[in-house]
Amino acid sequence: MPHTPAKASRPVAPLAKDITPDSLVEGQSKRRTRIPSPWTCSPATVGATLLGFGLLFLMVQSFMTRQLDVKGCEMSYMRPAFAKFSDFDTEHTRFASKYSLYLYREGGIDEDIRVKGVPVLFIPGNAGSYKQVRPLAAEAAYHYVNNLRHDIGASKAGKRPLDFFSVDFNEDITAFHGQTLLDQAEYLNDAISFILSLYHTPSRSVRDSNLPDPASVIIVGHSMGGIVARTMLTMPNYQSNSINTIVTLSAPHARPPVSFDGDMVRTYRSINDYWRRSYSQKWAIDNPLWHVTLISIAGGGLDTVVSSDYASLASLVPETHGFTVFTSSIPNVWTGMDHLAITWCDQVRKSIVRALYDVIDVSRPTQTLPRAERMRGFKKWLLTGLEDIAEKSLPHKEAKTLLTLEDHSNAIVAQGERLVLRSLGQSAQKPKAYLLPVPPHSASHRSKFTLLTNEKLDAPGEHGRLEVLFCSIFPLQAGHSAALFSMNMDLSGDSTGSTRLACKNVASDTILLPASTRDSSQPFKSEQQPFSYLQYELEELADHQFVAVVDKAGEHSAGWVIAEFGATSDSQHHINFGLEHLLTTGLNVRLPAQRPLMVDIKVPALHSSLLAYKLHLGKRSCDMGELFAPLVRQYISNVHESKYFVNVKDANINLHGVAPYMPPPFLTKHTQNGLSLQIWTDPTCDSSVEVSLKVDILGSMGKLWMRYRLVFAAFPLLVVALVLRQQFRVYDETGIFMSFAEGLNECIYSSLPVALVALTCLSVALAGARHQTTKSAQDWLLLGANSTSTLFGISKNELLLGSDDTFFWFLVPLFGLMCIGICVAVNYMALAITSLFALLYSVVRPISSGTEDARRTPTAFAVTSTRQRVITTFILLSLVSTVIPYHFAYMVLCIVQIATCVRASRLAKDTRLDTNYNFSNYAHSILILMVWILPINLPVLLVWVRNLAVHWLTPFSSHHNILSIMPFILLVETLSTGRMIPRLQSRTRHATGTLLFLMASFAAIYGVTYAYVLHHFANALCAWLVFIHVDASSLSPKQITSMLETLDPDGKAKKRP
Repeated sequence: MPHTPAKASRPVAPLAKDITPDSLVEGQSKRRTRIPSPWTCSPATVGATLLGFGLLFLMVQSFMTRQLDVKGCEMSYMRPAFAKFSDFDTEHTRFASKYSLYLYREGGIDEDIRVKGVPVLFIPGNAGSYKQVRPLAAEAAYHYVNNLRHDIGASKAGKRPLDFFSVDFNEDITAFHGQTLLDQAEYLNDAISFILSLYHTPSRSVRDSNLPDPASVIIVGHSMGGIVARTMLTMPNYQSNSINTIVTLSAPHARPPVSFDGDMVRTYRSINDYWRRSYSQKWAIDNPLWHVTLISIAGGGLDTVVSSDYASLASLVPETHGFTVFTSSIPNVWTGMDHLAITWCDQVRKSIVRALYDVIDVSRPTQTLPRAERMRGFKKWLLTGLEDIAEKSLPHKEAKTLLTLEDHSNAIVAQGERLVLRSLGQSAQKPKAYLLPVPPHSASHRSKFTLLTNEKLDAPGEHGRLEVLFCSIFPLQAGHSAALFSMNMDLSGDSTGSTRLACKNVASDTILLPASTRDSSQPFKSEQQPFSYLQYELEELADHQFVAVVDKAGEHSAGWVIAEFGATSDSQHHINFGLEHLLTTGLNVRLPAQRPLMVDIKVPALHSSLLAYKLHLGKRSCDMGELFAPLVRQYISNVHESKYFVNVKDANINLHGVAPYMPPPFLTKHTQNGLSLQIWTDPTCDSSVEVSLKVDILGSMGKLWMRYRLVFAAFPLLVVALVLRQQFRVYDETGIFMSFAEGLNECIYSSLPVALVALTCLSVALAGARHQTTKSAQDWLLLGANSTSTLFGISKNELLLGSDDTFFWFLVPLFGLMCIGICVAVNYMALAITSLFALLYSVVRPISSGTEDARRTPTAFAVTSTRQRVITTFILLSLVSTVIPYHFAYMVLCIVQIATCVRASRLAKDTRLDTNYNFSNYAHSILILMVWILPINLPVLLVWVRNLAVHWLTPFSSHHNILSIMPFILLVETLSTGRMIPRLQSRTRHATGTLLFLMASFAAIYGVTYAYVLHHFANALCAWLVFIHVDASSLSPKQITSMLETLDPDGKAKKRP
């Protein structure tokens, strides 16, 4: 209950010398008969706290136990050796004393430290080690020695060893500090110049003198190393065209992983704007990045360090110059991986190394193929082959195989029939060719050809069990010679009458799928050979008359083949309904018994990365014996994320689709098509298949954590600011500064529900507006927000919770309740700590029960003289401006404020005076505010401490702005003397409420994207409070004299608690 002021006739205890009578209600400083407990908690607060923590528990529990991808990485092994370049010193770079450059060599394979091939530079990520290059470099060495060194064709194609260089950044914390990122980029540009110079020096190179000297370096960057790689091209010391190929692993391209450092946020915006502007140029000559290819590889849901949503390049690079792919999509990898595993996982390093060898060519100064051919190579090794942008080799091939068949013995499948070979090698004729006639093309009825087998498809000259050819009739005419063909496959025997077909081998277009049998458990298991799959649109086969499936098995085998032409409309199912319908009834699709080999179910509404689903396939028994178990591929196309499920009955479906805070796609050519499910089932089984998909509500809760972690740094400041606003309003009106808990209790009934409702309405309005601003979003991307690159000139996707779907309106109150519960917990933790220290302090310095002690006021806090405080403040500001970052000073101030709260709590309990309770509550509330600002300052402080550890003392200018910390210093110093803030009873009292309201609004709307600004908001609030404290107009000469009389002639305070 609020304290009722005493009547004027009652005696009043002496006021603190520095507190004006205006600041107190009449008789406020009397002893209280009923002590207002700072632990007070209303039923509504208890309910909100329990509900908030219940929701938080569900989210964390779901994140840790539900919808988890299975880890399938195999360990890699190597015998590393590193050669340090000690001569890369201060003559080459100003960072030589901090960073180092190394060359990797694999022991027992290549121990010559002279350069000999194509330079590749590995860039470690946040707190990463230069030794993380080992798995990739070792695999590159072994692959060259075992597969390419003695291959004459590879040598003629310009394949040489990869020289892997790596950089020791002393485990710099790059993710938290923009200036460190820029320093690394500058150093790496210097390193590239040095690396290229090695190839020009005969004593340090063993390259063929006939080859051109390298002019560019391939970049492989892990995590923040990928961002550093992109930053290099924007730096003043970048050597033009020295980088044309960048491969990044789990790199957060789209937005910074944390927004606690202003330099990091601004650097990200500058880098991304540069890349967008470059690729927005109409002419290639105006685009400095025209020659650059950028490949982003993401680990998926197992990466709990950086959300894989941020690895997307959709907002930065057109499809002609780069793409994003998930490791679960990469052939023969087919598994997700965590943030560190992506650097050592054996399956993925093999794919990356083979892709790199595919795109190099030492006969060119760039050491790589032209951009279009590089993109083709990366797509070949890193994409599934089922994507729309996947390129087929069939149209670019010439017929090199002459297939001769006996006129009457060849097996031609009837038009529209399916070819099913349940066992290879059963025919008496060996080899045996089966022909499927290509149906005539129809503009009104689209068709496609599909083939699935558990055998590897033979390339020309190979002697396996199965070969597939696309053929045209080769007429017997004068001038046509069979010598034109490199392969002659004569299956006519001794027959005089024969048919000759000019054929193209399609093994290079084979799409590998994980084997799915009744014994299969995970797609990445390597016990079984992958399935081979072919898929062509009928338009791609217009120049051919037959598909020849040649059974070359010499004896009976377990190999099987299914091939068919079918209407595209039969294999595609578009499900058009919203999320609300899916929540209530789920998705249920029945695939008929007479169905195509592959069915594609598209659900455009399911595009959000915040939802997870449960998939169930119900299937009856197969009378003839099942050739393979159901195989499912879930995929989305805006980023190339595919996941395979073998031997499917039940599966967890989650995706990285449309995510919060992500910028809109760059120059998009198609609308978001949502989740798709490709299902391969045995069509020879005469039974239907039931497909059901339901939202996994509990599983979806865990998906919120990775996308909204920063909400828990910003939203609590909304709560704290509103509580402070209520405290100051009541104090100015009644003279009672209520405790933080009391203020929170009142806000639960008043301002907090209103704020959450208003923010919910705002989120719905913003989401609705985004659907109508596709053109403006494109304009923003093209301009790079240059016209409004100030703080508030930002995209709508950066506001509030960053969602563009009105379906998620409930997230604002959801996170609001969680943050209320967290604020209550933090408040009570702070109370517990200060109470414990106050108890210990009272034991160390017990108080007598004399009359003077009973009159003790906050003025007794003055444990040092004014002169000493001024000198201390001056020294601290001098250090901030020269040596230490203001973040360090802030941490010190937090400790000082805790000490102030401890003494204030003890004083209030011992004296039981209203003035002391007011001051204790005031000091505690300021401490709560500072505690919530502390996480924003800690990361940069860690960077500074790390630099001290490596003896790097160069200051960062942005962190030595004394104005960023001076108000905090002055306020904490003022509170350390026990001065209570005067009441404001004029119109100026509204300024405090307005400032706190603006702070609360910013924390909710912009806080996640621009968290660092919250420090400056709190700093401005402190400046205003200091101004109220020292406002000379509110002090009379008599009051100033009273303040000076509290000091002894020697400048020391009279008393201390």
